[in-house]
Amino acid sequence: MVNLDELNCKEIFKKAYENRYTWKNNFHGYHGKCIFLNNKNSYKGEFVLGKDFKPNIQKIEDEKVVKSIASQLFEVCIHRVKRDFESIHSENNFNLLKNSESGIEMSVSGKNQGDKYRVKNNCINMVYRKIHGTIIQIFVEEFLDTGTGSLSKKYSSQQIDPGTLEKNSQKLEYEDEFLNMGRDDYWILNSRTIKYLNQNQEEETQKFVFEDISLLN
Repeated sequence: MVNLDELNCKEIFKKAYENRYTWKNNFHGYHGKCIFLNNKNSYKGEFVLGKDFKPNIQKIEDEKVVKSIASQLFEVCIHRVKRDFESIHSENNFNLLKNSESGIEMSVSGKNQGDKYRVKNNCINMVYRKIHGTIIQIFVEEFLDTGTGSLSKKYSSQQIDPGTLEKNSQKLEYEDEFLNMGRDDYWILNSRTIKYLNQNQEEETQKFVFEDISLLN
């Protein structure tokens, strides 16, 4: 294990941050077919995701399903935007909390006071961030190494009340599959499975499938 006195947490986090897979800035969008499956029903439609990251879902009548598909597409692409480390974290300091088999855990002081991260093998495998008045905690179990950066492949997400620090949402378990489009080495979400326990503590599954994908010029 690394000597704690030699750890430069900001440098370690920066390397892991820059190791995340992102799209090139000339992203024009893509389109294809979309399928939504849950425990009871399936819906098939088409989608266009423009370069403005606004998803347009067609041929599905159920507004709730349309919103759900659109939110997955938006959430995926917003994480592919390349943002310079300094523009996001220049006003933050990173302080060691602990170093274990799970990775180097650090807390943030400065602009994003109270946020926490954990880094292992040059990948951020835990995120604890306050977003829009709620704390989101994410643990990543598995990464995909694209050759030009890492993509979270299997992970969980849960909301925490910032006042009480109690968990106040169900735990969502994600499993993502990606497709390499070849041109400009774009990795596009091919399917996403989300599992969670409902109010009766029964497991429910949602699956989003994106196929016949073509990049827009």
